[in-house]
This record gives sequence, C-alpha cells and structure tokens, in this order.
Amino acid sequence: MGTLSTPVPAEYKQPGHAPSRVALIGVHGFGAHHLQNLERLQANGVVRLVAVADPNPPAPGALPPGTEVFSTLDELLAGTSALDLVIVATPIQTHAQLALTTLPHADLYLEKPPVASLADFNQLQEAATAAGRSVQVGFQSLGSRALPAIEELLAAGEIGTLLGISATGRWVRDRAYYKRSRWAGRRSLDGIDVVDGVATNPLAHAIATALRIAGARTVDDLVSVETDLYRANDIESDDTSVIRIRTAAGLPITCALTLCAGESVEPYITLQGSEGTAVFHYTEDRLTVSSAAGERETVYGRVDLTEDLLEHGHQQRSTPGPAAPLISPLADSGAFMQVLEAIRTAESPALIPGRYVTWEGDGDAARAVVDGIEDALERATAAHATFSELGLPWARPAVDAGNTVLSMPDGGGVPDGGEPGGAANETGPGGAVVLATLQSGAGLAARLSPRPYLHPVRTLAGVTVTDHLPADHPWHLGAGFALQDVNGTNFWGGKTYVRAAGRYEERQDHGRIVEVSATHAPSLLEQELSWQAPDGAELLRERRTTRSRQLDHRTWQLELRTELTAVVDSSLGGPGSNGALGSGYGGFFWRLPACAGAEVFTAESRGEPEVHGSASPWLAWAADFPDGPATLVFAAPAAAQDPWFVRMADYPAVGSALAWDRSVELAAGDSLVRTFTVWIVDGRLSPGEVAKLVAGRVSATG
Repeated sequence: MGTLSTPVPAEYKQPGHAPSRVALIGVHGFGAHHLQNLERLQANGVVRLVAVADPNPPAPGALPPGTEVFSTLDELLAGTSALDLVIVATPIQTHAQLALTTLPHADLYLEKPPVASLADFNQLQEAATAAGRSVQVGFQSLGSRALPAIEELLAAGEIGTLLGISATGRWVRDRAYYKRSRWAGRRSLDGIDVVDGVATNPLAHAIATALRIAGARTVDDLVSVETDLYRANDIESDDTSVIRIRTAAGLPITCALTLCAGESVEPYITLQGSEGTAVFHYTEDRLTVSSAAGERETVYGRVDLTEDLLEHGHQQRSTPGPAAPLISPLADSGAFMQVLEAIRTAESPALIPGRYVTWEGDGDAARAVVDGIEDALERATAAHATFSELGLPWARPAVDAGNTVLSMPDGGGVPDGGEPGGAANETGPGGAVVLATLQSGAGLAARLSPRPYLHPVRTLAGVTVTDHLPADHPWHLGAGFALQDVNGTNFWGGKTYVRAAGRYEERQDHGRIVEVSATHAPSLLEQELSWQAPDGAELLRERRTTRSRQLDHRTWQLELRTELTAVVDSSLGGPGSNGALGSGYGGFFWRLPACAGAEVFTAESRGEPEVHGSASPWLAWAADFPDGPATLVFAAPAAAQDPWFVRMADYPAVGSALAWDRSVELAAGDSLVRTFTVWIVDGRLSPGEVAKLVAGRVSATG
C-alpha cells in the first residue's frame, strides 16, 4: 500500500524520550508487513516491540531480540505491562473481540475492515470512548499526501464542480488465495460474520479512499448504499461487484471491483468534474489531473499510520490541549461500515455461469477471468450503473429492466441457434424469438437524461446490433428518440452545447422522458410519453409507435414513428442549431456496438465524411459485430428527409438530425411527426443488394 517515505518524527529521536512499548497480535499475513515496519521504527529508536501473540509462532529469528512470544492476546496482556500500543492484524472475524479486550490496556491499531458488522462497530466506538483510548483503522491509503492535494484542487475549482466519484479495481486472485485460511472468501464462519469479499477486504481501500475524498466519514454522511454482488470462484462472498453510494450531499460514488481480471492493474479513484478529471492511483500515491490547462502528474509521499498514532498518543500524554487528529480514526470509518453492512445484509452473491468465465492456469494457480470484465467495469463507473443495469448476460435482471418486447413466433425460417458463427437468439413467452426489448430507463442517473429506449435489438440469428451505456458516451441508449435542447432542457444526456460560450458545458439541465401509458402485442408497442423538465414541468407529449415485421429468413423490418406535440410553445434544438457546425445530432438515434470492418453508404455516397450531413432517402451500415455479420438499412421519412448524422471513427452511431443547423419551432398544441424504417439483416449486404431491398420497401403496417 504505497511507500513509507515520511521520515521518523524528529521528536522521537531526542535523547531521553523512551521508545513506545508496542505489541503485535498476528504476525502472519498482513501482520508480516507490520512486523517489518516495527523493525524499522525500532531501529530508529521510536518503538520497542515488547511482545507478539499468534497461535502459529513466528519463525526463529523473525523477531527483534528480547521480544516475547505468546499464543493469545489474553496471555500477552497478563504477561506484559505498560503497553502504549497494540496492533491487531488478525482474521476479520476476530477483530471485535480482540479490540474490546485491548482497549482497557492500550491504544489500538486495528487492521481493516475494523469489524464485520455495524453493531460491532457501534459497540467498539462506545468501548473506546469509555476507555479513553485512541483507535486507528488500517486504511493505509488515507495517509497519502495526495489527499490534501486533492482537497486543494477541488477547492480551487481546477476540475470544476465535482459531479461524481468512481473507484475501479482490477486484480487477479487464484484458487490458492481462497485456500490460504478457513475464513477466506466466507460471509460467515461458525455462525460469526466474516464478510471477506472484494469490496470489504482486498479492495476495501478503494471504497474507503473514495469516501474520504467525498468527505463521507460517518454513517450519517451516506443516504444510500446499493450492492450488486457476484462470484466466479467457488466461495461464499463476492469477487466481482458494483457498490453504488450516494452521500448526504447528493454526490454519487460508484465502485466497480473484481478479483477476476485478465491481469492486475493498480486500482484508481476517478474524480469526475465539470471541467476535467483527476485520477488517483492510491497504491502508488500518484495523482493525474486533466483539465483545460493540460495534464499534470504528481507522485506524493505517505504518512505511516503507525507513526501517526504514536505521535497522537505522545501529544495526548505530554502536550497541553487536544492532540492533532488521527488520519484514520475509528469514528471516521462509520461511512465505510455502512457500506460493509449493506454488503453483509445483501442477498448472497450470484454465481456467474461458467460459460462467461475463462480459467487460466492449473491447480491452485488457476484463476477465474470473467469475460469482458474490464469493459464492464469502465461502463459501470462511467454511467454510475450496476452490472444488472448494464444488462450483462451473467448479471441479475435489473429491478426496472424492460420486459416489453418485440418478438416473433419461433418459426417461419427464424434460426434456432443462429447462423454459423452467430449467436443463439433469446426466446420469450411461448417460445417466441425476442428481437427487441424496451428498457424503461427510469433508474438511470439524472445526467444521462433517463428515457425509454430499445436494447438489445437483434437480428433473426441473434446478432446484437445496439449498444447502451458505453463508457465513451454513457448517455447513448440503444435505439430511440432524444433531443439535447427543448426550451433549454437537455433530453440527450451529458454536456450541453452553449452558443454563447461556444463549447459544451456541464449544466444541471437534464430532463427525463416518462412513460404515461403503453400497450403492446408481439409485434407492436404503443407508448404515450411525457417529456419533463428538471422541475417536472411537461414540455412535450409524445406518441411513439414501434412495429416489427419479418420479411424473409434473414431480414426483419422495424418501424419507429414518433408524434411530438408541444404542451407549451417549444423550440426543438441541439448542438447544430446552437452553433456547433456538423454536430446536429438529435431526434432518431441508433448507437451500435463495437464492430469490425464497418462500411457506411447511401445510394450516392460512401464513408463517414461523405455520408455525414447528407439527406439521402436511405443509409446502410454493414459490419462484423461480435456475434456475427449484419447490415442495418435506415430509411428516412418520405416527407421529411433530415440530414443523416454518422459517426464511425469516434464511436459507431447513426442518427437523423431533426435540428441540423436550425431549431424546429412548435406552438403549443402543434405536432411534428417522423417515421423511420430500419431493415435488420443477417450478413453483409452490398450497395446493390441494399438498393434492391429499399426498392421493394413495404411498410411494417402493411
């Protein structure tokens, strides 16, 4: 956990100052780290390691000369007098009892997590107060000098307003890690809470550090903790999870953590600001700040928590007035304990099915790698979303997951298992093949402009051709309709382009589109939608109709029709109408998944530079998607051919720009209608084949 670069305080080296008498409980595991540090401090005359206690004695020569060895803490306390400090570095489930036993005799350094339940935490706080003892909790990362620097950069507004914090942890642990002790990977042992999961033990520092940066120290500093827990290993606890926290100040903190990565990467905390970002690699005390002023990176030193506690105790005993506060006092672990309690009381972690896990290595060196976990972590933190909300194939269904689908009977040439190299399609009630799922979007973060959308949309052979919540633009949501500016309300998500500033700005202007009513049949969805400003005022009312029709063994047709009616006089615009030339997105929009060999073309043009901004009657996108090859053909409304918006180099997406370079004005009560037809085809079509398909265009209503 970083480098102990801080020199031993000079006052400890003054002649006549007696070294502090210290005992260590637990000399193995992380106790070995404490033993090494105590040897350093003893060599500098700061401490004297008086005794250790461990049922498994240390190896001969492992301790400084004169250190007594006991089997238990009780034996140590009975045989040792006048202790200044006791360090407890033992299994989690033993912390509470050992801490309570220690407090009448000495100050306490307690390894993280301090205890295994919020009830034990409260009892320990009461005992420490009653005994008049100081307790430091072993979140070593909190000793980083980068943390005061982060406070300063936030206060100075270097990255603007802090919008959210995320913690990302990608580590590797093999089977031997879970065989190292009886309690490893357990939620409880012999009826006693252990809670040894990815978020509470190996990557607990990620959560503790994120909470400290957010200023969340006590239980009252948090208003909610949500857990989404999974395991790929044969254990009780979680090894892959998202923990989503909201502070009393309204700040979101999302921690996406795994011990099942392809390779270990140093964990990091990301501060998401309105004008930039700061990334803190807490194990390295390394801070990278990116803003309009450029990028800078600084590596900081660290204060050793043992030295900090010793200095605190020395001040209390010898200096009038209050001592300097501890870096990681017990009371400041309240917010972390609230997170641990949520994990402790959550339903058992869901097992990730074996088909989504790759095992690398042999025997005890074998380790689980969850397929695509790196991308999943990035998506979760960018969107402040759980694995369930991302719709990962191995995750639990989200609470507000869409369950209204477009489907077709399993027959009429629809493949059961997909074409060679393709993916098996999902089946719904009665064996119907699910072609598109309607997501409500209700649970999305406000900054994403929550709204209904279609995802996943699949070909008849099961190739997924939509994406949602991508890490690059988490507000890109499958297939649907959205606008960035309706009377100053952003229904698109993300930053808003501001004409006066000539740039995108982070604003608290995000609206939401709410479903008022809906009817559905296997090939028809009809929705009544309300477009609402941040204060809840209704600006637009929308009637959205979505139809599907199978044309042949590899082609089905999707029709999306929207009728927008202004509730008040309304200006429908976006970046293009607000001055961002060439960025006229808004209206119909389709975010595609990552794909290879993509080609985009119209009857007259080919490639992004030529197709983008054109007003062709149709546009085609052919590519090799992760599940197989597919072609999507988009037909513009016959009566209103808005310019096409196309992105290939930055991200894969197609849209029809309702407000390409000027806004659309609707008086209250007036309506605007757009209807789009999309052919979704297995395999790659040539321009000639697309032209033939479009020439035989049949309305999905026919």
